Amino acid sequence: METAFTRLVGVRHPIVQTGMGWVAGPRLVSAAAEAGALGVLASATMTPDRLRAAVREVRARTAEPFGVNLRADAADAGERVRIIVEEGVRVASFALAPSRELIAELKEAGVVVIPSVGARRHAEKVAAWGADAVIVQGGEGGGHTGEVATSVLLPQVVDAVDVPVVAAGGFFDGRGLVAALAYGAAGVAMGTRFLLTSDSPVPDAVKARYLAATVRDVTVTRAVDGLPHRMLRTALVDSLEGAGRAAALVRAVRHAAAFRRLSGLTWREMVRDGLALRHGKDLAWSQVLLAANTPMLLRAAMVEGRTDGGVMACGQVAGVIDDLPSCAELVGRVMREAEERLAALEGFAAAP
Repeated sequence: METAFTRLVGVRHPIVQTGMGWVAGPRLVSAAAEAGALGVLASATMTPDRLRAAVREVRARTAEPFGVNLRADAADAGERVRIIVEEGVRVASFALAPSRELIAELKEAGVVVIPSVGARRHAEKVAAWGADAVIVQGGEGGGHTGEVATSVLLPQVVDAVDVPVVAAGGFFDGRGLVAALAYGAAGVAMGTRFLLTSDSPVPDAVKARYLAATVRDVTVTRAVDGLPHRMLRTALVDSLEGAGRAAALVRAVRHAAAFRRLSGLTWREMVRDGLALRHGKDLAWSQVLLAANTPMLLRAAMVEGRTDGGVMACGQVAGVIDDLPSCAELVGRVMREAEERLAALEGFAAAP
């Protein structure tokens, strides 16, 4: 299926596997790319050296295009951009809007720039700055999310910008892809659906917890870092929501110390990154520290398999997913379903 997005990035199918921290490593990204989707490495949880090694590992596994997701406000964003350029990565995606200068640097090097946005005004801004496409995530999406549903946000953005728009938040099958195309999108991005594949490195116990979840088990909380964060409701979420400021600060410092050792960041850099995530919000110091080291809370679940002591970010679609296909099986199924749905709609339109 060819769309403006597939032509832009050179993939066979209009599907993106999103850059999920601790999940979207070389194994998952290469499997998604081989299946014909755009696999995206999550670099925020990697050191620069590990990022370079991961890019090379993906390239050793597949000749298909893939991308790297970056935090535009990270202290070492410039170094990571240089790695992307030097290693010949096809696509750079961003969880936060990159600056005009960062977009220009990447585009000059021939890298396709695709920021993720959660509001029409953000899409308009990055498009005006030269972004090649945008990923638009509605409130159904996992991780940090907004309040506007995809079905409302997507058509707003499609009407506002002239670059390809990829829809995210609530997609898991071929019906969703056709719906997104009907709204004017050029593809869909899926995180939770790719997390729940056999190619995902997430421990089996954590996958089982996701598969057992109902739609009601997926919640949005501000208790983790002061920002709306969609995830599975767990004992950790309950304890964070019920904890006082003193207890929250102790917990935040403990997790921050662990993340500092793992990432090599200084305390000053961690606090700076935490402050950057405030987005003008009045956050307590415990929330600033948690914002800086939320990756450790994600790691506890996604790497260590601790369903009781980790954060399990996910979209609402976790409540309707009940299997673990390979990436090849998933993408093939989505495309077959989309073709069948399009054929059915054509038949409906042609009926007297």
